[in-house]
Amino acid sequence: MKIIAVIERQTRWAGYLGAVLILPLVLALVYEVFSRYVLGKPTLWAFEVSYMVMGAIFMLGMANALRVGQHVSVDVLSQNFPPRLRAGAHLACYGVFLPVLLWLVWELSFYAIEAFSSSERSGRSAWNPVVWPVFSVWWLGFVYLALQVVAEMLKLLATLLGHDDAVEAHS
Repeated sequence: MKIIAVIERQTRWAGYLGAVLILPLVLALVYEVFSRYVLGKPTLWAFEVSYMVMGAIFMLGMANALRVGQHVSVDVLSQNFPPRLRAGAHLACYGVFLPVLLWLVWELSFYAIEAFSSSERSGRSAWNPVVWPVFSVWWLGFVYLALQVVAEMLKLLATLLGHDDAVEAHS
């Protein structure tokens, strides 16, 4: 299905972006260690940058992890189910999970907008950066995760209907 390919291209892109963010995270932490222990002058910003970038890495990687099957899953019972029954069980679980994700997307949009409107600051260090970029990345990560859940549900629906080959041809 073309929609699955479009969604998975987006979640793959988000995962790559999250992976690339490891470089500035490492550079900031290495610089902080050098500055603190060699120069004797700790930075005002490294702590804030590290938790914000680590959060972005996690949030942007969630959907890609689901796409490649790396989320924790307890399949003790369902691993022995026939493929269609397993697909039905997973589809039901995603059906419960998706409304929660949509609620999170909805609420996080308000957090990001409010933080932007009020120029909310972190209050965690002397640097005290604005937090709307962090909230925006959280929102984006959950948007991608919700979209990937929809893609997973479509794949499971195809399995239930016996159209696995159509999903694989476009993935």
